[in-house]
Amino acid sequence: MASLIVNTYQAKTQLSRLIEQAQKGVDVTIARRGKPLVRLTPVDAASQRTLGFFGGVLSEQTLVELTQPLDDEMLAHWENGA
Repeated sequence: MASLIVNTYQAKTQLSRLIEQAQKGVDVTIARRGKPLVRLTPVDAASQRTLGFFGGVLSEQTLVELTQPLDDEMLAHWENGA
């Protein structure tokens, strides 16, 4: 695999190009004064985390239902402390 080391100034001025290179598999490292600081890597869609602290236990439909506003009856119930 190809690799590329750039300084921070180059990274600022060429960020879009560096991102494209990383997406193509080039190992892009950003350095300051010749000392490596960070590496650009593409995000693997399969490794993205699921939303919420339930770890995917709830279905998307359930999450949608939980985020809907309360109806007037339920709202009155909560406001009155009943």
